[in-house]
Amino acid sequence: MRQSVWKQDTFAAELKKTLEERKVTSIMLVCGNSFRRQELYEQLGKLADQQGCSLTEFSDFEPNPDYCSVVKGVQVFLDNRCDFLIAAGGGSALDVAKCIKLFSNMDHGRNYLEQEIVEQELPFLAIPTTAGTGSEATRFAVIYYQGEKQSVNHLSCIPEYVLLDAELLDTLPLYQKKVTMLDAFCHAVESFWSVNSTEESKEYAADAIRLLLEWKDLYLKNDRHGNEQMLLAANLAGKAINLTQTTAGHAMAYKLTTLYGLPHGHATALCVNVLFPFMVNDPGKCTDPRGSAYLSGVFMEIAKAMGCNTVEAAICKFHGMLKELEIMAPAMNDEQELNVLKRSVNIERLKNHPICLDEQTLEGLYRKILTNA
Repeated sequence: MRQSVWKQDTFAAELKKTLEERKVTSIMLVCGNSFRRQELYEQLGKLADQQGCSLTEFSDFEPNPDYCSVVKGVQVFLDNRCDFLIAAGGGSALDVAKCIKLFSNMDHGRNYLEQEIVEQELPFLAIPTTAGTGSEATRFAVIYYQGEKQSVNHLSCIPEYVLLDAELLDTLPLYQKKVTMLDAFCHAVESFWSVNSTEESKEYAADAIRLLLEWKDLYLKNDRHGNEQMLLAANLAGKAINLTQTTAGHAMAYKLTTLYGLPHGHATALCVNVLFPFMVNDPGKCTDPRGSAYLSGVFMEIAKAMGCNTVEAAICKFHGMLKELEIMAPAMNDEQELNVLKRSVNIERLKNHPICLDEQTLEGLYRKILTNA
């Protein structure tokens, strides 16, 4: 499916044209409460009214959304006979909407997670309000079922339309801008070294890294052009992981997020910060079928994308960026937490990682994170 990316200045005309062409009568808007304070929220309501479309809102979900919230959303979608879906928000809002799209096409008397996903052609517009997750470009969604992370994966998840509106980043708190940016950076780096990487995915990832580092300072100063470029960088990083999936950085981050209350981008950055030097120093455990020499070349490609002449300089540059952004590791309360962390890592996700990681190695990596070694 070819994705249409819209800009803010043409958004009204694009949406009007799409609603008419798709003969839309009932729109569902999945969004968080913060989106209701945006001018775009009012604009959506007016556009729907002008086109004679009903607009149903759904916001009954939390960060790290639960399966039960998605089930409620599916019921709202069905009750209102919606035929167009809009998601506006960060990764949670987009993930909820993706699951609503997929699950609305399934048997509603059974657990959706236990069913085979059926192709779903419902028109879907994604409006990211952070520059980080790249969820608007991927076939993945993450929700939680009985406290455990569940990954939903299907091409029907990918939104058909995307609006990249830099104005939506204006009101983000500085810390949130930092951690969402780091999420995009980690997506690009992990995609680069994934065993599933391709020339296409590496091109997306390299472009994302270059844009992110070039515009980082202006983005953090809330410059409009900096915000535009960071949205584009996050979108490119999303396109990269859509092809490759993420690796150990994300697999290790999920329990750090729930155990210490860290935002996802913060936790992932801490993991990548220890993984990168570990992998460079121990290439003998390479699991990529293309071999350790190929993997060493990938590390050099990452370094070049970061504007560095050596891999060691790239590692130092990322470490320095975290220090500059004041991205600190949480304090470990007791040794038992290491057992919880190392046993939490999704083994399936580790299959994408190019270096073999066992529980003992994971424990050592987590120890480095939690002791700021």
